[in-house]
Parts: sequence; structure tokens; C-alpha cells
Amino acid sequence: MSQPIPVAIVIEDEPNIRRLIKMALEAEQFQVLEAATVSRGLIEAGSRQPDVVLVDLGLPDGSGIDFIRDIRTWSDVPIIVVSARTHEDDKIEALNIGADDYLSKPFSPGELVARVRAQLRRRSMASDKGETVFKFGNINVDLTTRIVKREEEVLHLTPIEYRLLAFLVTHPNIVLTHRQLLLGVWGPNDVDNHHYVRIYMGALRKKIEDDPAQPEHVITETGVGYRFLF
Repeated sequence: MSQPIPVAIVIEDEPNIRRLIKMALEAEQFQVLEAATVSRGLIEAGSRQPDVVLVDLGLPDGSGIDFIRDIRTWSDVPIIVVSARTHEDDKIEALNIGADDYLSKPFSPGELVARVRAQLRRRSMASDKGETVFKFGNINVDLTTRIVKREEEVLHLTPIEYRLLAFLVTHPNIVLTHRQLLLGVWGPNDVDNHHYVRIYMGALRKKIEDDPAQPEHVITETGVGYRFLF
């Protein structure tokens, strides 16, 4: 049986950018639906059950932030912000309220498609409720036994290092802000202690990366947070 065609919604008011995104995704066998406003984007998202949404921040009837905040009350569809705004505050706000990734304009069609594919892989992994073993590089993480190994050697992680690694492997391919990591690992009482993330991420990298100075799996998103890659 053939796989269903993935559906993408592009919410962008600039026709040339919208056309570029549509052509890039259609070349990868996506069905692409278009919207130029927040209100139209919400209608399309509510009626079409998309696999991914790409949204600009500056739209004629509001902000892409408004769209993200609204849709996150009723849908967990992957959302990629595609925007010319490059200020870190814009990225952090979008990611903190529910965007999964942020792609700055100008961008290459190849990078756009790669980001979209990464979100679909993550969604597919998340749908497998029984998955408790994760592998990357020569590291094996078993969430059932709470054992982490490098090949056959058991790695001794502190409780916080383990919780941090578990959070990362179950949220791959997306930018995780410092606040999201603090909430997920430390809890709401420590959301302002950003230095916790930096300290423990450095310690974790020394245990799981082949070269902690040039990490391949725990990638820094400068000023925003981190991205975990398998």
C-alpha cells in the first residue's frame, strides 16, 4: 500500500516566497495548501488536518505568534516559523509558545525541505508509543531500565544528566529553548536559572559526544537553546 501524501500548509503573505516554498515541497511530493492571513491559515489548519505548517510572523491581519498561540490550544501539528525577523527575542517567543523550529529568510529550498522532513520524522517517532530505546552514534539509551551505554560500557550519569538526556532524545530535531529545558528537566521553580542548562549540558556532552568541543548530537542554537540530532 502506498504511503499517504503529506499535507503542508504555507501561511505567507508574500506571493514570491509562498511560491518558492510551494515549489520546493511539491518537488518532494507534498500536497501544499496556501494562506496569506492568520484567519485563513486557521481555517485551513482546522479543516485540512495538515502534517506540517509553515508560518511567517508578519501577516496582514496579525502576527504568526497569534496563529501559533491559537492553534496550540487544539493541535500539536509541527509548526515551522519562516521569517525575516532574526532577533533572538522573536525566535524565543515563537518557540516558547509552541513553534517547533525557526527558519530565517533568506533560506535555501534544500534546507527548508530538510527541516520539514525532520519534523515529520520526529512526529513519526512520537507516534510510536512503545519506543523506549534510542540510539545515536555509539550511545544507547534505554528509558525502561534507565541505562545509558557507550557501546557495551555503562555510562554513569547523575540524575539530572539522565533526565536531561531523556528529555533531549524524546524531543529530537527541534529547537528547545532554555525555558523549555528548565521546565522539562528541573520544573517550574527553576525556569529563571539558565546557567543550570549550560553547566549540565556541558557535563552531558563530555559523556556522550565523541568530541565535546565539536558536538554532533547536542547542538547549540546561540542565544536560544539547543537542538538534539540523532
